[in-house]
Amino acid sequence: MRPVVYQLFVRHFSNHTVGGEPWGSRETNGCGTFAGVNDAALDALSQMGATHVWFTGVLRHATQTPHPGLPADPACTVKGIAGSPYAVTDYFDVDPDLADEPARRLEEFAELLQRCRRHGLVPLMDFIPNHVSRCYRSTVRPQSSFGAGDDTAHFFRRDNAFYYLHPQNSDRELQLPQGAFAPERGHGRVTGNNAETWTPGACDWYETVKLNYGCDYTLGPAGVARMLPPCGAEPRVWRIMNEVLAYWQELGVGGFRCDMAHMVPPTFWRWAIARARLRDEDAFFMAEGYNDHMKLTGGDVHEALLDAGFNAVYDSPAYDALRGLCERGGWANDLDDINRDHLKSFFRGVRYLENHDEQRLAAPCAWNGRGPAVARALMAAQYAATAGPVLIYNGQECGEDASGPGGFGGDNGRTSIFDYTSLPHFQHWTARGAFDGSAMTPRERALRGATVSVLSLLQHPALSKGGFYGLNWANRETPCFGRAEGEETSGHYLYAFLRHYRKAKATVLVVCNFHPEQDFSTRIHIPQNAQDWCAKKPGVHTFRNLLDPAAPPLSATAAELDAGGLPVSVPAGSALILEWAAQPGGKRD
Repeated sequence: MRPVVYQLFVRHFSNHTVGGEPWGSRETNGCGTFAGVNDAALDALSQMGATHVWFTGVLRHATQTPHPGLPADPACTVKGIAGSPYAVTDYFDVDPDLADEPARRLEEFAELLQRCRRHGLVPLMDFIPNHVSRCYRSTVRPQSSFGAGDDTAHFFRRDNAFYYLHPQNSDRELQLPQGAFAPERGHGRVTGNNAETWTPGACDWYETVKLNYGCDYTLGPAGVARMLPPCGAEPRVWRIMNEVLAYWQELGVGGFRCDMAHMVPPTFWRWAIARARLRDEDAFFMAEGYNDHMKLTGGDVHEALLDAGFNAVYDSPAYDALRGLCERGGWANDLDDINRDHLKSFFRGVRYLENHDEQRLAAPCAWNGRGPAVARALMAAQYAATAGPVLIYNGQECGEDASGPGGFGGDNGRTSIFDYTSLPHFQHWTARGAFDGSAMTPRERALRGATVSVLSLLQHPALSKGGFYGLNWANRETPCFGRAEGEETSGHYLYAFLRHYRKAKATVLVVCNFHPEQDFSTRIHIPQNAQDWCAKKPGVHTFRNLLDPAAPPLSATAAELDAGGLPVSVPAGSALILEWAAQPGGKRD
């Protein structure tokens, strides 16, 4: 089954408080809970086409909100009021904010995992291996905390948990943007984004410290090559992280989205994932990984992580290419290079239009302000062009535009992960826990319907297992094929491709229109070599619209497809997904 991963930020997802204020407290702005992700919600996600649910922000992290037995963390180490879910304070605990009864928070999370399984959904959670909060201290398993016994006099020691700054004197304090952090007086630690400074800036991950996997990261891949530990002599950080994975697997977690996986040595991943799969052979590992961002491999990050055992890795080049179409005047023709050249990620590259790090598709400041107008075309192009996993972020399907109350995150087109906030458009679908869309506007209902329509097709044999054949090269001279006025080459706004799975004799033709206002009526030239590639024979061929089953099918002979092309009309910002059936030797009515 092709994975369709629904990213569910618990703090936001089931928060039904309307309104709120910037920098508001939990009491003022509300907060979603584990129990709030009820059976109705999970049934709706399953019906939507999701196969996995990634519960984001679950681990206990630094926060300015106190709970019984858990005082607030120092304000200088917390971004926002709620705090960053990526500044973990205990890998073996969950955020008490997310529980109806904080004392039962682990039990409530385990109950949520069980509900997921009953609805046929595989529950995932974050695994954040590169860094921890500056205030990390496990209360659940204090014996498995980090840093005890570290030799703080050295920047790097193989068995240290952290990297230590060299002090000019023993009284020097770490100066964070929001104040001094006294606990690191005389032995400051390197910040999570590799900032080797006593004064990390506001754009650094200043609230976190980088973990040491037994290699000097400043040496890059060469440092990793020197670290290969003999079996049974792995650094203590490795052993604790394996303990973390085993702990959550035992509770019922079916896999992990691994944060900044490229900043951790591939040798660790190979070791840890192999052990996780001994405990659960179906354990799903999805990596956030980038080639241009502090990587610890000399080659391609995606290949290194896939070789280390990951099921899937973020396909950021595909995301960047689509942003380029909207924001930098890119051409649809350029997408062929992305889809053709990334063959290894074809089945395991994670395709997305949103996640918590990226700007909302509907944010006015992003996607050149045209995201909602071309959302249908973007979904078809992004999700249907490969057989890899798909990632959907909660609220995306309703056109959430990051307009809820913020704070630390500011007004940057992203729903703040640091604050207590709500999703105003999404709340029209959640309907105070009914999750029936009863309060949705026509615009929200149409977008969610389009999203469900596309996602429901992703298990089609051609889209889940088939190969890719781009057609833009064959249509650059085709009149009206996405050509703007004054252009002599086609393919600026239209993108067409075939997906074919030979074993099932299943073929799909996809045509996307990225223009936010202009409809295109044209012909799609499907040359003979493309017909041969998908094993089509002479005769009359029919094309059935999978997104609109009531629409009359299109038809053309093989010769007409090769010569004149298939006549199609593609509305502005929309797409066609056409199932291609052949009737060899058939005649027209």
